[in-house]
Amino acid sequence: MRSWEPPHSDTAPLPILTNIDPVTQKDLRVVNEGLTRILVIDDDQAMTEMLRLVLEPNAFEVHEAHSGPDGIEAARSLNPEVVVLDLLMPGMDGWEVCKEIRTFSQVPILVLSAISKPGIVARALDEGADDYLLKPMPSSVLIAHLKKLARRARAEQESSNSDFNYLGG
Repeated sequence: MRSWEPPHSDTAPLPILTNIDPVTQKDLRVVNEGLTRILVIDDDQAMTEMLRLVLEPNAFEVHEAHSGPDGIEAARSLNPEVVVLDLLMPGMDGWEVCKEIRTFSQVPILVLSAISKPGIVARALDEGADDYLLKPMPSSVLIAHLKKLARRARAEQESSNSDFNYLGG
């Protein structure tokens, strides 16, 4: 990767980067080749850190948001391949976050929750979630579900792009 070189003029302003992930300090516009970009929205920082430790060695680029509004904003700016969402968060809960993300994106959403009541699962799926896993679960199961969702999203994107190209777009 080439490093940034200053302009030839000593008086030229420095560039301002506005798409910096506050946790990782990475430029969100840079796509890491071969990594699946995941956004984890959960108010429990221990849980997001645990997910990071499990996912990063398995070819996932993990970004975190610790509140509903921050998660929605991150989903807009980051354009993740999959969102991992907790339901029980203070302020704006996961159902509201899911519903809001669906107003601007069809990104696959995987709900991770300790709640196993059928009505709660059904409500999450009705609000737009694509998958629902109960905590705790084996990390291999979580990774398999995330890979499946990312694979499906890529296939849908490629199909959409080829349809557009076929129509002369």
